[in-house]
Amino acid sequence: MESRRRKTRAMRLSYAAMAPDDILQLEFATLPELVREAAARRPGHPAILVEDRRLDYAGLDSLMDQIAAGLQREGVAPRDVVSVCAGTSIEYAALFLGALRAGATVAPLPPSATPEQIDAMRRDCAPKAFFDDARLATLDAWLPPAGTQPAPVAIQPDWAFNIIYSSGTTGTPKGIVHPQAMRWVHIQRAARLGYGPDAVTLLATPLYSNTTLVSFLPTVGLGGTVILMPKFDARRYLELAERHRVTNTMLVPVQYQRIMALPDFGRYDLSSFRTKRSTSAPLGAALKADIVRRWPGKLIDSYGLTEGGATFMLDCGAHPDKLHTVGVPAPGHEVRLLDDQGREVAKGEAGEIVGRSPGMMTGYLNQPALTRDIEWHDELGKRFLRTGDIGRFDEDGFLVLVDRKKDMIISGGFNIYPSDIEAVLRQHPGMAEVSVVGVPSEKWGETPVAFVVLKKDSTVEKAELLEYANSRLGKTQRLAAVEIVDALPRSAIGKVLKRELRASFRGKGL
Repeated sequence: MESRRRKTRAMRLSYAAMAPDDILQLEFATLPELVREAAARRPGHPAILVEDRRLDYAGLDSLMDQIAAGLQREGVAPRDVVSVCAGTSIEYAALFLGALRAGATVAPLPPSATPEQIDAMRRDCAPKAFFDDARLATLDAWLPPAGTQPAPVAIQPDWAFNIIYSSGTTGTPKGIVHPQAMRWVHIQRAARLGYGPDAVTLLATPLYSNTTLVSFLPTVGLGGTVILMPKFDARRYLELAERHRVTNTMLVPVQYQRIMALPDFGRYDLSSFRTKRSTSAPLGAALKADIVRRWPGKLIDSYGLTEGGATFMLDCGAHPDKLHTVGVPAPGHEVRLLDDQGREVAKGEAGEIVGRSPGMMTGYLNQPALTRDIEWHDELGKRFLRTGDIGRFDEDGFLVLVDRKKDMIISGGFNIYPSDIEAVLRQHPGMAEVSVVGVPSEKWGETPVAFVVLKKDSTVEKAELLEYANSRLGKTQRLAAVEIVDALPRSAIGKVLKRELRASFRGKGL
């Protein structure tokens, strides 16, 4: 083990003499080392842009040193937790990276959470240092003098890189622990997707979200430029994309929907785009087709868990007949579909998706029982992670998502998948968005109710929508009610919060 560590350290010392492609062939490298290498190669190249502020690689590398030294001054030791709960800013991004240089584990917390939730997350991760918006605003006064060097730390692959708290769409947030090795795998994967030193990545989701980090971290690690939007606005997004000749982005479906709905979308020059990615929620087939038709560059739809395991990818332009799917497993990823007894289903049948890959979480922080619950082992003892989603493979090996296992409605003993009902309602010309949930029923145990958002010019009534859907659905699928709402409740990364929809219907009895 010691000889391996000496060999690894020697390889790291020679980064400056290595070509970027050679670095990507290493067994393991750390983000702080990659930033140092990028600063040595191109010190003046822009690293991070936020609104009218710009930080180049020399400045970022120096600031990371100051932050790491400041944290060490406060007693932060390698593998201690540093937590941040704040809005997107250059200081936030630099703190995240500087904490990594000190060997710390970063726990980014969502400022959109309630004070009680934030307190619970802080107790769970027990940070040695905590930063909020107020503390980040005075970061300059806290920093050690420019040029201060931190004590060097030999970061190991199995150390925790970050603790990401789940968005809580299905319950209490859990602390997902990602090891350093997992983030290295993400950097290598991003390089194959077109990220590199000449990449310009535009991101409009918050830094506490894994959706953001899977593009932010590789962009900086590979020496590119990342532009962060503190708040998403569709037209502002297009203005930034045109001005900075953006090449890469990661957006969630609701953001794509708002961008493509702009009547003047076509006047923006987006010809610099190479790769656009979507994740976090299903991207509808019609929206995929529209993006492929009108927005230059590849569109890659990604499906997977923050916890890791198998990731599926669909190159939408290359497979126009598969837009209803989420694609095929990424290279090196293994997948199984299981029935309720944990046995693999027959070919063509639907089952719970479980997967494994080189990028998998260590586990849920302080929750070994929940960690065991998400794990499944095959006959050889290989560790897979359960997704909680139901899917089936088509005849060509593309995965069709059926629904979330937890969202499945059991009505009168029959299994009902909300996505099937949602697909029918989306065909109505007055429909903008829809989400179907199960609510308690004295007669059936559970029964489906649809929450819909209408298009601006639509005058359709609830009774008409109910009749439209139920005349097209099977007997066991029929809706008990339709609720017209102004907007669907969503998390910060665009996932519909179905538990809030269920709660809003309580007391109405069916």
